[in-house]
Amino acid sequence: MLNLKDKKQVKIVTLAIVAFFVLGFVGLAATQSGRIYAAAAANTSNVGVVNYQLLLQSHPDIPKAQAAMKTEAESAQKDFDAKSATMNDKEKQDYYMQLQQRLSNKQQELMGPIHDSITAAIKAVADAKGITVVLDKSNVVYGGQDITDDVMKKITGK
Repeated sequence: MLNLKDKKQVKIVTLAIVAFFVLGFVGLAATQSGRIYAAAAANTSNVGVVNYQLLLQSHPDIPKAQAAMKTEAESAQKDFDAKSATMNDKEKQDYYMQLQQRLSNKQQELMGPIHDSITAAIKAVADAKGITVVLDKSNVVYGGQDITDDVMKKITGK
C-alpha cells in the first residue's frame, strides 16, 4: 500500500504529466495559429511571384516570332550553303560565326518586345495589388503572392 508521502509524489507526477500535455497542446495550437497567420500574411505579401516561363510560352506573339525565326534560320542556312562551297575551313568558320550573330540579333529583335510586354504587364498587376517585388516562381522556395494568372489575363486579354 502507498503511504501518504508516496501518494503526494504520485499526485505531483500526475500533475506534471497533465501540465506537460496541456502545455504541449497549447504550444501546438499556437504553432498552428502561427502557420495560419503566416499563410494569411503570404496572401497579403508585398512580394509577388510569377511563372515567367509559362507567361512567355503563352504570349500571343510567340507563334509569329517563332515563324519569323524559323524563316531567318532557313535563310541563313541557304546563305551558308551557297557561299561556303568556295571557302576554306577558316573562312567557313568565320562566316558561320557571322550567321550565328545574325540569328542572335534577329532573336533579340523578335523577343525584346515580347519580354517588354510581359514586364509591363507584371508591373501593372503588381502596382494594382500593392506588390513592390516580383520574383520568378522558380527562385522562390516559400511564400509570395502568385500573380501569374492576373498577368496572363493582362497579356492575353482573356
